Amino acid sequence: MDSGILKRAKGIKLFVSDIDGVWTDGTIIMNADGSESVVFSILDGFGLMSLMNAGIEVAIISGRDNPAVAARAKKLKIEEVHLGFLNKGELIQDIIGRRGLQSDQVASIGDDLPDLEMFEHSALRFAPPNAVAAVKAAADYVCSTAAGHGAVREVCDLLLSAKSDN
Repeated sequence: MDSGILKRAKGIKLFVSDIDGVWTDGTIIMNADGSESVVFSILDGFGLMSLMNAGIEVAIISGRDNPAVAARAKKLKIEEVHLGFLNKGELIQDIIGRRGLQSDQVASIGDDLPDLEMFEHSALRFAPPNAVAAVKAAADYVCSTAAGHGAVREVCDLLLSAKSDN
């Protein structure tokens, strides 16, 4: 692990995450009635809850508005949830500003081109291994664990490890 990443991770107070292709493997299951089913990893959920318990806030910015994501966020008690937003740069700036934070206190994870706008306002940028090439190139850290199968947990563990390392 790059010591520079761990050093920057110590000051993180906000973790901003995309959903599709990050919390999920990017698969959409379309049911006959037009509704969608989404599969989430329990490992990721525990990691996110652990982050929040350690005082690191979690925010969601997703380009798609999916009721299953809203339900999962509610179950995890994530309050800052923005679904159906592709202008992620403007939204992350608003979230940072409302909290009185600086970009060096923000980490984000994404997998596709709209997520690059979040990266511009984040001190630490993470990508799952399935991310498009431009996102992986812009990331400080590319997870070894697959999206939807613990990639978010990998990032949560890294942030928690840096926070507890004195």
